[in-house]
Amino acid sequence: MEKSTKNTKNKFLRECLSWLIYLVVLGAVYLTITHFFTMATVDGESMDPNLYNGEKMLVLKQSEVKRNSVIIFDAHGEDPEATANEYYVKRVIGLPGDTVSYKDGKLYVNNKVVDQSFISKKELNVGTRYKFNGDIIKNWDISKLSSTKWVYNQDAKVVPKGEYFVLGDNRSVSNDSRYWGFVKKSKVLGVAKLFPWSGTAKHRHNINDLAK
Repeated sequence: MEKSTKNTKNKFLRECLSWLIYLVVLGAVYLTITHFFTMATVDGESMDPNLYNGEKMLVLKQSEVKRNSVIIFDAHGEDPEATANEYYVKRVIGLPGDTVSYKDGKLYVNNKVVDQSFISKKELNVGTRYKFNGDIIKNWDISKLSSTKWVYNQDAKVVPKGEYFVLGDNRSVSNDSRYWGFVKKSKVLGVAKLFPWSGTAKHRHNINDLAK
């Protein structure tokens, strides 16, 4: 009888230990996954046609941000009109130290024309212009943008250290760096990627493959 009781206790302890190990491993896996990945849903049309409203994205939290990376970031404190926990999705155009300008329908980074084939000719030629006090500003650079409407970095001429200049792909409607300034690296949640079954092959390429 005594031996049976000991066996029962040992069995119970072994089962508790196995459950504890299982929970620890499960917790470690969860923490590892959430450290590197998360999910996000597009809200709005500022990245059309490459990202559509309601589309699901994988966000790589530890991925390096490069020029043309599509990033998810906390807009609160960047855009003065953004509320707490409001996240934007935009494309990185300028890296720290870069100059960014737009002239005669062409976008320049460090005085070199950059490829914008991932957006329509209309969005490049018309949508990339800057709207200010009801006027359409056809040509701009960081210095001109920063001195007109920006609340922060009002004397900026280049992208500051640790920050990015971003634009939406659907620039006619996008609320982006033209209107409020830069995105701090510390505000970036991660780099967005489309799933293999999302959108078209062209749209997946425009989101997943253009960073360099």
